[in-house]
Amino acid sequence: MLFSHDTELTLRAACVLINSNRVDGERLGDMPSLNTYLDGFGWTGRRDRDDAELESVHRLRARLGKIWAVADDEERAVEQVNALLSDTKASPWLTRHPEMPEWHLHLASVHDPLWQRMGAEMAMALADLIRIGELRRLKTCAAADCEAVLVDLSRNRSGKFCDTGNCGNRQHVAAYRERRAQGG
Repeated sequence: MLFSHDTELTLRAACVLINSNRVDGERLGDMPSLNTYLDGFGWTGRRDRDDAELESVHRLRARLGKIWAVADDEERAVEQVNALLSDTKASPWLTRHPEMPEWHLHLASVHDPLWQRMGAEMAMALADLIRIGELRRLKTCAAADCEAVLVDLSRNRSGKFCDTGNCGNRQHVAAYRERRAQGG
């Protein structure tokens, strides 16, 4: 494993969050869908469960999308990650939970607003990528009709397609059909 378990999980959570309005419309448009997302990734701590909280998560989603958009420009990505770390007042501390017994970092108090906790942890996971020179693992799906993002966790950085819209399979089938049509 290239990254710690919590870094990988947080990077995946960031991708799902960003993609929640890029494929098949808005999928985090209400509190039940936000709660499903949060529970699916094991987010703990304070939840206000109101429109303001949902809007703050939407703003975080947009901010994270901008980081993916500039991932090919290390200086700009670092600037945005540092700004997110600062804005969330990241303050690391070690913890563990029954559902995740390995020691891992939390970067905000369980009493801080949800967007702040999520943003701090996602910014730190992105900082981990930057520190080890792996920012190029942040990608946009290579399918022409898809705007989803992905974090390529493959050993050789060969991942090109997201897992939200079956893009890889669709591209492979199209290429196969093209080869067959050309007699190959």
